[in-house]
Amino acid sequence: MKIITVVGARPQFIKAATVSRAILEHNKINPLNKIEELIVHTGQHYDTNMSDVFFDEMDIPKPIYTLNVGSGNHGAMTGRQLEKVEEIILKEQPDYVLVYGDTNSTLAGALAAAKLHIPVVHVEAGLRSFNMEMPEEINRILTDQISSVLFCPTNTAMNNLRNEGYQNKNCKIYNVGDVMYDAVMYYSSKSRRPNSVNIERKFVLATIHRADNTDSNERLSNIVSALNKIHKTIPVVCPVHPRTKKHILNLEVKPNFLMVDPVSYFEMIWLLDNCSAVVTDSGGLQKEAYFFKKFCITMREQTEWVELVNEKVNFLVGNDPVLIVNKVMEALENEEESRFEGKSLYGDADAAARIVKCLSEKLA
Repeated sequence: MKIITVVGARPQFIKAATVSRAILEHNKINPLNKIEELIVHTGQHYDTNMSDVFFDEMDIPKPIYTLNVGSGNHGAMTGRQLEKVEEIILKEQPDYVLVYGDTNSTLAGALAAAKLHIPVVHVEAGLRSFNMEMPEEINRILTDQISSVLFCPTNTAMNNLRNEGYQNKNCKIYNVGDVMYDAVMYYSSKSRRPNSVNIERKFVLATIHRADNTDSNERLSNIVSALNKIHKTIPVVCPVHPRTKKHILNLEVKPNFLMVDPVSYFEMIWLLDNCSAVVTDSGGLQKEAYFFKKFCITMREQTEWVELVNEKVNFLVGNDPVLIVNKVMEALENEEESRFEGKSLYGDADAAARIVKCLSEKLA
């Protein structure tokens, strides 16, 4: 069996690492039923800390193809990726094309495969924020629609697909758990402190990257003002992509919190493990905060991880500076881990093995 895996953005490298490792384990045990995986890197994330370091540190097989499509508007980027992935599919003739999450790379890989009648496998299927202004929502809905196999991370995702009538479509749906949980459990022992973070006491971890926030001076100013206020009480550490940092430094309100360069995955795990709370607009970091039993204050109006909101461990605050500050302070005062105990929202850290089992047994 031959699988082409299409990745392009930081979270996808982490997710792919778990499944690639499970494929290698499967091949050792089943030499007569091997799975050949060819990794295609679209280049959507193209600086070293956001890309190359993942393949080096996480023992991910090196990409067989690197497309270097890493900039441009959504349509242009997706179109160029689609064109190049299609050429690779025609050349390699895989049995499946495997895509992760909800980026432009996800949709490009899925579209290229579907138009060539190659079954699409979507890992992290069924997620919905119900906000069609988010490009990620468009990508995930369209990818689900053209996928033959949908691997869901949660019961919520399964219910979303049922509500949309997927039980009547020509596809197979599995709840396998979350591959990001696999990654955290496997790699947490390799975590390390970033050289740029010398704090010896408690701190709040913050990240800002979503275009809704970074491309609006008003929203970004509100967020910076809130982080400045929190920083007066407890240090705020914020790994920032150069593009976001440029936007922040051009604001009238100047940041007083600690901005550092993007960190590796192992360094991010250290920050998550050692922080007191998380403030973010990221999707993946909301889950990772939960994995490390940290309350998460999410600077968005909606989230695809609604089960975390329902469990009262994740709080949606938008860009309201008062809400951001108040919820962070409540989290710091609370810090009760009991809300995290006895729950298995994202499976048992065996999602990758279950995915590979389904593929190898042709259950997909």
